[in-house]
Amino acid sequence: MAGAGAVLALVPALTAASAASPPSGPAPGGGRTTTVQLLAVNDLHGNLDAVEGPAGAVYRDGPGGEPERVQAGGVPRLATLLDRARGTAKGAASLTVGGGDMIGGSPLLSAAYHDEPTVEALETVGLDVSSVGNHEFDEGPRELARMDKGGCHPKDGCADPQRPYDGADFPYLAANVLPRTDTGKSGAGKAESAKADPRKAPGAKSPSRRAEARKARKPILPPYWIKKLPSGERIGFIGLTTKDTPSAVSASMTRDLVFEDEVRTIDRYADELDRKGVKAVVALVHEGAEPPGKTYDADCDKDGPASGLNGRIKGIAAKASPKVDLFVTGHSHEAYVCTVEDPAGNPRLVTQAASFGRTFTDLRFDLDRSTGELVRSSASARNHIVPLDTPRQRKTDRIVEKWRQRSAELADKPVGHISDDIPGRGSDRPETPLGDLITDTQAEATRAEGAQLALLNWGGMRSDLVYRTSGKEGDGVVTYGEAFRVQPFDNPLVTMTLTGKQLIEVLRQQFSGANAGYPQVLQLSDALRFDADMSREGADRLLADTVRVDGKPVDPSGSYRVTVNDFLAEGGNGFTVFKEGTHRESTTTDLAAFTDYLKTRSSAAKPIAPPKADRITWH
Repeated sequence: MAGAGAVLALVPALTAASAASPPSGPAPGGGRTTTVQLLAVNDLHGNLDAVEGPAGAVYRDGPGGEPERVQAGGVPRLATLLDRARGTAKGAASLTVGGGDMIGGSPLLSAAYHDEPTVEALETVGLDVSSVGNHEFDEGPRELARMDKGGCHPKDGCADPQRPYDGADFPYLAANVLPRTDTGKSGAGKAESAKADPRKAPGAKSPSRRAEARKARKPILPPYWIKKLPSGERIGFIGLTTKDTPSAVSASMTRDLVFEDEVRTIDRYADELDRKGVKAVVALVHEGAEPPGKTYDADCDKDGPASGLNGRIKGIAAKASPKVDLFVTGHSHEAYVCTVEDPAGNPRLVTQAASFGRTFTDLRFDLDRSTGELVRSSASARNHIVPLDTPRQRKTDRIVEKWRQRSAELADKPVGHISDDIPGRGSDRPETPLGDLITDTQAEATRAEGAQLALLNWGGMRSDLVYRTSGKEGDGVVTYGEAFRVQPFDNPLVTMTLTGKQLIEVLRQQFSGANAGYPQVLQLSDALRFDADMSREGADRLLADTVRVDGKPVDPSGSYRVTVNDFLAEGGNGFTVFKEGTHRESTTTDLAAFTDYLKTRSSAAKPIAPPKADRITWH
């Protein structure tokens, strides 16, 4: 791989297969073809600026063959490289697609205005269509409907009274998200429910009628979008999110919705598109996997199709209808280009472009003009880094700066001091220094409710704290905007009582149940200690006899006051035991706890040092 200065030069480059594909040429059957380019981005999370620190880096092969870190991102830079990539398509039809989580969990620059800045930037970049992801539901389905159709925020009003928000000019797709009919309410306010069948008496058992009623229910947003190219061919895009969305956002935001199985949903709408004569189909699925290596372009198929891919999307792509030709995915924040065989044994590409605008995917393929089918043998893809030395596209940059000026007074306000980088989301260790700091702030903020310890899910920590100044504040100064980037959800903190037995079971759930395949290691405050042995399986990875609170072994029949955010309190990320907690109290939020601690516990003379991250002992 070339050096840092050459990354930009590589952006227009493609694999030999796609570089050789002309805009028009012979198809395998002798017909003519049309070449199509798909540019794909996923999991932007409203990061209009590049994310600082390890969380904003991409790894590539260094000169000695070892992975080296490259800082990347920023939507104005992304816009420049997307324009350049379109310029290399040589007359091919070019579309830009999103794999979900384009908004939600966003920094203050976007979140202060309920992600309207990000939608405006995506429109300017040229996004044509996007699936929803789990974080599009962070503020509930009604807010998602507003983001789609427009209107002022019901509580905060219009971000720009002179130019009310007019909604996204690209379609959001949610094929597997339906209103829950047993609530009597529509999740998005406008979703349609199945009409009652007057011939069906209450309580009557008829599988066929139940199936018909289920089929009649419509998703809260369109299930697919059909694009007709200038040359006449059509491409269908089916968009959906992970069925596990209810466990990935606060339960209160999805209680009126049903998230259906991804494979069944894809099969249903692939058949529907086929009946409409659409023979080229792309699935935009907000579900992902882990690639085989650390670098952004690791060889996924080294030992056979998708041999290095590990995660749910691999099974979905292997089982879903052969009528789907490509999968553009998201959710796992990893970059990969893999081949997965469909149920008919034919290969199809499965791609993802990391997250936070650090990379994008350039896919190329041919459509057979006579049949409208996608010629899979012509398909190729490559991920490209968005390096920091990329010029900013002026039009997109103006939009970002417009919103920055409006939020600058609050964002630039100093709230604390640190003596060095405090790695969090970008750390390569399960327990992180920033996770230790955050949980310490939460335990401190809830002492009045009797808190003895605090626990935090990995996803509740969105970034790193970086020592080097990002503006005019000076090195080591933490601004409100930087603190917000770390804790953007402003989740209420819930202090509850757990028995010692329940506390141990919570720690077991890091490695079992929903987290058996991918351990969800909790961040923990200073009062808690335990050992884990990853050579064991499942819940046995927790060495239960090592669990200590304030230096004392946990008493299974004793009571402990534990603080978590409301996402965990509702059983999020598979930590269902938290739902059994009693004597619940909530008096502050994670963001308030974090900023208050920084204000009161640090100064220029006494900055906060990175915690040692030694509360878990690994065997």
